[in-house]
Amino acid sequence: MIIVLKPQIAPEEITRFTDHLRDAYDVKVNRWDGVHSTVLGLIGDTTRIDIEYIDAQEIVESVKRVQEPYKKANRKFHPENTVIKINDSVSIGDGSLHIMAGPCSVESEEQIVGIAKSVKASGATLLRGGAFKPRTSPYAFQGLKAEGLDLLKAARKETGLPIVTEIMRVSHIDMFENVDIIQVGARNMQNFELLKELGKIDKPILLKRGLSATIEEWLMSAEYIMAGGNEKVMLCERGIRTYETYTRNTLDVSAIPIIKKLSHLPVIVDPSHASGKSWLVEPLAMAAVAAGADGLIIEVHNDPPHAWSDGAQSLTTNQFDKVAKRVFALKSSL
Repeated sequence: MIIVLKPQIAPEEITRFTDHLRDAYDVKVNRWDGVHSTVLGLIGDTTRIDIEYIDAQEIVESVKRVQEPYKKANRKFHPENTVIKINDSVSIGDGSLHIMAGPCSVESEEQIVGIAKSVKASGATLLRGGAFKPRTSPYAFQGLKAEGLDLLKAARKETGLPIVTEIMRVSHIDMFENVDIIQVGARNMQNFELLKELGKIDKPILLKRGLSATIEEWLMSAEYIMAGGNEKVMLCERGIRTYETYTRNTLDVSAIPIIKKLSHLPVIVDPSHASGKSWLVEPLAMAAVAAGADGLIIEVHNDPPHAWSDGAQSLTTNQFDKVAKRVFALKSSL
């Protein structure tokens, strides 16, 4: 961290400030006295330092980081890729490609079990499905909630597929004890109280990028979970909000190699939510795999026109079978 002090600051004030920095943050402070100003260089773990607090000090002219504020999610401190094992057959981040597939919302046992069997036959290794559904409209279907969780578990029992589903609030954590991967949705990416509690459990977390979140904000949310002790975090790029209105969101394909450079965490891509259109799922999925994604999360429904939520972006089981074959073929050729 580099701190530039205002001109003509009394030497004793500078000394008090540098002593405070050393004592409060356990960092080394290098000092350079120029003709017009003094520059302080902080060496050590500066991730705990609130840059806004430093900037607010009367003697400070400007301050900037030369090190990212996230430490546990940072590849500099963890050069090897993180590999998250779900069971004996699913290891995410080891160079293989995994697909999480299933309906936006769990609607019935017949529906979720039938889709689970179909996507497994097509190569999916995890079952996704919404039991709790955050919706823009308060009048839209909000999910089957606890019953939906039970139906997901029934589908897992039938097929052996680990289940991925979204949590909405801290008070629901106990209900998710038998869920294999807990998804944090885009709307909750900066629900820091929820993230802190998820940091206390030993379970993989799929952290979706917020609608308007920068890459650094996304990684800082992962840092919240990891700082609590849970380092089983996967990052999910699901499209961000731009000025473009043709698609539901804009898939940030560039985020995949950027995250791979900055962080050691696995990257999953959601082409369904990114586009909002089923015909765009295949080309976006192909782009994501080519860019280095560790996995995909794709919405699949047995009858999309009559889906209780997000039918327009859901693939039929036959369409998913085609997409799965193409992305696995592409992966094997890379």
